[in-house]
Amino acid sequence: MLLGEYHHNLDSKGRMAVPAKFREELKSGAIITRGLDNCLFIFGGKEWEALAQKLITLPLAQANSRAFARLMLAGAAQAEVDTQGRILIPDYLRKYAGLKKEVVVAGLYNRIEVWDTDKWEKYKAKTESSSEEIAEKLGELGI
Repeated sequence: MLLGEYHHNLDSKGRMAVPAKFREELKSGAIITRGLDNCLFIFGGKEWEALAQKLITLPLAQANSRAFARLMLAGAAQAEVDTQGRILIPDYLRKYAGLKKEVVVAGLYNRIEVWDTDKWEKYKAKTESSSEEIAEKLGELGI
């Protein structure tokens, strides 16, 4: 289970320390890809395989299905946690997410999100200010 918010720095080569609590989940390898809201998603092998299986079954004739599959699959890269607990984030993914030096690593149960710190703070402030509205809409969905 991946939970929590952690602040880390990227080194000059684009490596990021993975929070110690998350390393076990990624020890057999990880997939890093473009996420939503201009962040990156990191999945462990089992979670990635489950998502990939769903993506490849989306209707090929629907433009949105193709676009989403391309976003997630073509943007994906295999990654490994090195002996110092770091993961290399490819340059094209750092550019996509606008990652500079300071990043936020957020655990969201079955995936990790990596955000530029400034973008995370703005997103979080916006979400927190509309939390009642969000909760009401989720209540309509039975949550």
